Amino acid sequence: MKKYLLTIVLFYICHTAQAQQGSSIFNDVMSKGKSFGGQSGGQVDSIKFEHRDDAKDSFTISYKYLDSIRSIAIDNSYTDFYTYFSVPANHQYLGNNGAAGYSLLFTPIVKTGFDAGFHAYDAYTYTLDKTKFYKTTKPYTQINYQLASGKEQLIKITHTQNPRPNVNIGFEYRLINAPGFFVTQNTNHNNYRIFSNYQSKRKRYAAYFTWLGNSINAAENGGIANDTFLTTTTANYTRRFAIPVKLGNAPATDPNPFSTKISTGNKYKDVTFFLRQYYDIGKKDSVIINDSTTDYLFYSKLRFQHTFTYNTQQYQFIDEATDSTIYKNWYDTIFSKKTDTLIVIDKWKKISNDFSLVHFPDNKNINQYILAGATLENYTGTFTNNAIKFYNIIVHGTYRNKTKNKLWDILAKGELYVNGYNTGDYSAYANLTRILNNNWGSVSLVFSNVNRSPSFIYNTQSSFNFGNTASFKKENITTVQASTNNKYVQLTATNYLITNYSYFTNFYKTAQYNRLINLLQISASKKVKLNKRWHLYTELALQQTDAAAPIRVPLLYTRNRIAYEGTFFKNLNLSTGIECRYYTPYKANNYSPVMGQFMPQDSVRLSNKPDISAFAHFKIKSFIGYIRAENLNTVSFKNGFGFTNNNFAGINYLYPGFVFRFGIQWQFIN
Repeated sequence: MKKYLLTIVLFYICHTAQAQQGSSIFNDVMSKGKSFGGQSGGQVDSIKFEHRDDAKDSFTISYKYLDSIRSIAIDNSYTDFYTYFSVPANHQYLGNNGAAGYSLLFTPIVKTGFDAGFHAYDAYTYTLDKTKFYKTTKPYTQINYQLASGKEQLIKITHTQNPRPNVNIGFEYRLINAPGFFVTQNTNHNNYRIFSNYQSKRKRYAAYFTWLGNSINAAENGGIANDTFLTTTTANYTRRFAIPVKLGNAPATDPNPFSTKISTGNKYKDVTFFLRQYYDIGKKDSVIINDSTTDYLFYSKLRFQHTFTYNTQQYQFIDEATDSTIYKNWYDTIFSKKTDTLIVIDKWKKISNDFSLVHFPDNKNINQYILAGATLENYTGTFTNNAIKFYNIIVHGTYRNKTKNKLWDILAKGELYVNGYNTGDYSAYANLTRILNNNWGSVSLVFSNVNRSPSFIYNTQSSFNFGNTASFKKENITTVQASTNNKYVQLTATNYLITNYSYFTNFYKTAQYNRLINLLQISASKKVKLNKRWHLYTELALQQTDAAAPIRVPLLYTRNRIAYEGTFFKNLNLSTGIECRYYTPYKANNYSPVMGQFMPQDSVRLSNKPDISAFAHFKIKSFIGYIRAENLNTVSFKNGFGFTNNNFAGINYLYPGFVFRFGIQWQFIN
């Protein structure tokens, strides 16, 4: 139903754009006809000269994130592949595009209040805080298509337009489909987002609307049955789809890209409806542009703001042909039959209403304000055997001041759960940024402290809680960060202090680490011009934490690109070269398919070779194309030539061998 609805919306937007264009042409013809003697009501119009609107001949587009004051231009860069890929470069994922993953650069969960606890697929979801609200002078469309070995596909479409100068509408859609190189590894994710923003002519009233949804479908195979299959010569296991796996072991047949059925795996769905409205009180003004055009100005003094959010979430694991031995060993669960069906499901519904007052001390500087508000949240949870309802009452405040000279930017905000299920949760955040000059850029200092309830998956009422009875204390996370961003180098130093860290100790058991965890991260990135055409892009991160802490990270992570770049034949922009990603050996997290959780382990140390890829990116005006040969490091001459020396993504999970990838991005301005 959602796909049909998106198709109708797309048709309507395109039709509207064409209708507006046709209407504009018709009106121009009629007005010119009247100007040169056309009759209207028996009267003859006099000759008039049409005022030229330069804005109609130019194109500008920008966007803002929710609660942000910064206006951002569209990114037209083409040199970095991870601008187009679905997973960030610093992520470790289980071998297939769309599979569960986590960042190699550890970041704690700092969300206060209710959290369901399922984050293994966060990289593939659309979120409210990453929604872009556009402003454009002409309809804008961006189409991305990517095709890779193993019949993997990625499609993304973005469209936005301003039917009127004060109204913007648009939508985004993304499909990730990857059958995978191993049995029961297929993924099929669908994401959509419809968005709009409106401001009244007099600029007193404004509204922001978003309707977004994510459908995550990922098969789980538990990893290959034994890593000795990778080197055996007694069977044709060089064809990786023939290697037996631990869960959902279907017959070894070719993967079908048109089949999206998940017989063993995770099915996550969420839908969010968001509407924010505000009305301003202040001083109005206007500027007369010409005889027929007036630009209305408004200097806000006080803002009344209401935000409504409706959200549904569903997390389900299904196995239609369980292996009783595996489930006994991993989850201490016994089935009456050798192969039985297992379904585990948590469902959530949230209704939130927030009322806020915003005061602008200097009515000519909208980037300085004080916000105070209160939120009421109502939750309904439905599980395999029971259901619950609860609420939260939250008070929150924000102070923001970006000075008129744009040299200082101060942000301080906090929230406190005063009553309800998550009573006592709080967060405090402060950010101070100073612009130095064009050469030395900016420096930023960040401090935050979060006191949060452990995610609900650790609660005994969750369907995903297999016999755990412990009651956990609130987690506390303190973050101190300093960074600098300039034309020479980008440096960031971050220190995390974590107490009462909640985690999974194995496939289903949970625990809480009551001692203090101290984790230090230092990262740097820089572009080095080697000569006129050759450039080096380098990223480096160092991490260190307590050896006894239940957090496992590589000491060093680095990604480097050596690229030959330049402009040829006037319009051809080219970037081609070699990319290398490497991280030092570490005890990588294990993965629990049913829980959808990564957990620390101490038995296996992951020691991979550097990931090496060759690439060629080019840009011709608004068209971008790229080709990429990945995992060249997997080449092997054992038992003949092949790309069978796979790197490991986790315990018994592997990245594929050689992958050829091709993609395009095309921008259209109507």
